[in-house]
Amino acid sequence: MVKTNKLNFFNDPIYGFIGTPNELIFKLIGHSYFQRLRRISQMGMSYLVYPGAHHTRFHHALGSMHLMDRAIQVLKLKGVFFSDEEETGLLCAILLHDIGHGPFSHALEGFVVKDLSHESLSLKFMEELNTEFGGQLDTTISIFKGDYPKPFMNQLVSSQLDMDRMDYLKRDSFYTGVTEGNINSERLISMLNVVDGNLVVEEKGIYAVEKFLMARRFMYWQVYLHKTGLVAEQLLVRIMQRARKILSEGNQLEGSQPLLFFLKQNGKIDFDAEVLSIFSQLDDVDILGAIKSWQFHTDFVLSKMCRMLLNRKLLHIKIKKRPADPQKMEKKLQEIIQKYDLSPEDASNFVFQGEISNKAYSEEQQAINILKKNGKITDVLKESDQLSLKALSTTVTKYYSCYPKEAV
Repeated sequence: MVKTNKLNFFNDPIYGFIGTPNELIFKLIGHSYFQRLRRISQMGMSYLVYPGAHHTRFHHALGSMHLMDRAIQVLKLKGVFFSDEEETGLLCAILLHDIGHGPFSHALEGFVVKDLSHESLSLKFMEELNTEFGGQLDTTISIFKGDYPKPFMNQLVSSQLDMDRMDYLKRDSFYTGVTEGNINSERLISMLNVVDGNLVVEEKGIYAVEKFLMARRFMYWQVYLHKTGLVAEQLLVRIMQRARKILSEGNQLEGSQPLLFFLKQNGKIDFDAEVLSIFSQLDDVDILGAIKSWQFHTDFVLSKMCRMLLNRKLLHIKIKKRPADPQKMEKKLQEIIQKYDLSPEDASNFVFQGEISNKAYSEEQQAINILKKNGKITDVLKESDQLSLKALSTTVTKYYSCYPKEAV
């Protein structure tokens, strides 16, 4: 990191040097809320499959801001007007869009804090920072919430072709080494335009959009929903559920104060400034530290799951187009019950099933609109000459089953 005149340049392996455009952004990056993102894994437990996938939400936020800056410059050259306040608002909105993520990102979403998505928590952080910075994030919050009178600004932050997705596909493919996920973000951004207040892609960019959607599909099935990462994240969730159960029964557990605070909450929390402050102290380190301690706990189920995750001795997992045979799963469950003298409820931590689904392009959301040379606007699905894109708008559901290989 190079310092000059209170502003920073971050040397990013994807884009090269990323600068901080103004002092507000410089201060936001330096804030403890944002620095916490250095300790939040971008891809959950995917590093157990792809050893290089240790990058963080901090990397991703900076990269997304860099792409937003490029998009603003491209659109300004095409005659789209931005006030200084709007430019700063957009850059801050994308910089802070993931600040509400909890430990291991999506892996534990909805568990640490029930009934609140990371987007809702990001908004709470923005509102708290806005108070601290004397209202300088008013425009940022309006853009993030989709309230700002220029819809394309929210679409640059959150849509089916936003700066968030452009960065995470390129970044995650780089750190995992999965080249199928790499996209040409420069080409995509250079083809952006605004018509009637909405974001569009010029017709020349349609092939880059097709590549983008195909890359997203590859990354979901090959990386984000990889079966080994999936079973690891399922174990992580069950470890946390077990810890919460142990605490609810009046037993003691070692762990950091922020982690124990949220594990002791079983219902919906009144998420005020004090609770937000506690959440801001929670990161991957708390979870890993607890798991290292809990591997020696007297509770068999908790300690066994912790050792399995730490030593990568994971459950066997199968992913198929149809649900697993109930009789086969029951047989596996009974084997664990008898072998370790467990209740059916306890044994179900080692034998379980579920489903995963993915849709690379949603027709229910704001379309990726193509601006044709004659000025007409059409949906990318209608303009694409790749029949495969039609399949990308269909939800694909698969079913997984997990159980011990031979012995737990």
